[in-house]
Amino acid sequence: MSLSKREFLQVLAAGSVAGMGLGRWADADAATAGEAMYDVKPLGKGPGHVSLLHMTDCHAQLLPIRFREPSVNLGIGDMKGQIPHLVGEHLLKLAKVPAGTPMAHAYTYLDFEAASRRYGKVGGFAHLATLVKRMKASRPGALLLDGGDTWQGSATALWTNGQDMVDACKALTVDVMTGHWEFTLGMDRVKEIVEKDFAGKVDFVAQNVKTADFGDPVFKPYVIREIGGVPVAIVGQAFPYTPIANPRYMVADWTFGIQDENMQKVVDEARSKGAQLVVVVSHNGMDVDLKMASRVRGIDAIFGGHTHDGVPVAVPVKNAGGTTLVTNAGSNGKFLGVMDFEVKGGKIARWQYKLLPVFSDMLPADAAMQGLITKIRAPYEAKLGEKLAVTDGLLYRRGNFNGSWDQLICDALMEAQDAQIAFSPGFRWGTSLLPGDVITRELLMDQVATTYSYATVTDMPGSMIKTVLEDVCDNLFNADPYYQQGGDMVRIGGLTYACEPGAEMGKRIQDMRLGGKPIEADKTYKVAGWAPVSEEAAKAGNKQVWEVIEPWLKAKGTVSTRKPNLPRLIGVDGNPGLA
Repeated sequence: MSLSKREFLQVLAAGSVAGMGLGRWADADAATAGEAMYDVKPLGKGPGHVSLLHMTDCHAQLLPIRFREPSVNLGIGDMKGQIPHLVGEHLLKLAKVPAGTPMAHAYTYLDFEAASRRYGKVGGFAHLATLVKRMKASRPGALLLDGGDTWQGSATALWTNGQDMVDACKALTVDVMTGHWEFTLGMDRVKEIVEKDFAGKVDFVAQNVKTADFGDPVFKPYVIREIGGVPVAIVGQAFPYTPIANPRYMVADWTFGIQDENMQKVVDEARSKGAQLVVVVSHNGMDVDLKMASRVRGIDAIFGGHTHDGVPVAVPVKNAGGTTLVTNAGSNGKFLGVMDFEVKGGKIARWQYKLLPVFSDMLPADAAMQGLITKIRAPYEAKLGEKLAVTDGLLYRRGNFNGSWDQLICDALMEAQDAQIAFSPGFRWGTSLLPGDVITRELLMDQVATTYSYATVTDMPGSMIKTVLEDVCDNLFNADPYYQQGGDMVRIGGLTYACEPGAEMGKRIQDMRLGGKPIEADKTYKVAGWAPVSEEAAKAGNKQVWEVIEPWLKAKGTVSTRKPNLPRLIGVDGNPGLA
């Protein structure tokens, strides 16, 4: 892709207001636009200078993709109107990024189709590798932290039991990581990777994962690495609610949880062993990280994941011990966070943070990584590339309530299985497609590739439907972040409803209707779904969800534009998280 002069000037403007060092590229031509965007100067080099790079939630996307950011990300209570619950123009205003620029496209959903066609795809490990190498070359000793959700999210990750991503992460020079969806490969597989593939190469850390019998640590809680003569402790915080949001039987011998008290002990221990800088690589979700930062002393920065929030700034949070900087680096390989510190006398004297978008047309592919990706994909190319259908409309997933991709999944489940209602999990991962794109098997698998993607059909009374929706809604909109235990709201086909996010538990879901008629509490309805967390569903011989959807897509040939089935919202007028 080549940029016009006008578009190149937009790149310069975006880089300037976002604090990016354009330096010697200020008078360059369009061919050097990418160089300008990624010419980010460190605070300095040598003793006392520490740099940490951060990626998270790539969901096994080795190739460049498209990914639409949410237009709805509601904050409840004290979280209303605060980061990360700012979308669209509200987020751009906070970050001082002009609309219509590449940076605006990276951070928001605004004008997504036109902007995506203009600026091209994002992410891709070969392009990310180029950026990581550049940042590490300009920042001696810099470490790359991986926040997890790395070994799951694609067909090849599923078919290779995560091996494709393990090999790619080693080649990317990941130094320290924690996990979430990794655990859905099962305890034995996770331990095998950590103890064999990663031995001597990548540290897997998690202070909050213990054995269920004696409470012993399953993984190292932290590691201490020296950067610029500064001992730096990196503490791991795995997703606290893995046994709730995902099948418990996959991690039956392990316990999780937030574990603030243990986190404080770990931080204090790291300090006692000489750590002058303590950071956490976290998969809590940003709201949880913000609360943890206010409660635990001695953490200098939290590099967060799970909620896929591409937040351009680091948020300072006051606590009894000082200030903790909280960040979140988006998803799908779209971003690389870069945090630079200057440490004097054992304390932070200066810091800077940049969230760099990975534009695959502005970063050349790293040859070695591209070669590895080609080798990984070679046995599966024909299967991955099989055409299933063409989409007439934009397909995307992200958002609190629904997306057109999940609407397509719900419609397929209802039609193929003669169901009245369909539920699709509120997963945040999954690539976006533009109108006219071919839906290949690979692109469908980007939406549904888990180790428990069984399709189900259940006879469910109206009262149970209400209970299920209320429970998921509370996971999303509980005013206490520590009780937010899952992803976005379950996506719904067939049934319409109203939602009052700020109401108390049991009263958020209202006016449920099917075909215009109210749902009756004691009447039974046929409900299709997929990805159940119960072990019984895994043993029931159910089809995988793609085995249901693929024939449906092929029969359609062309898939018409899908308008997401969204609830009527109550009490959220004026919330900047709703665009």
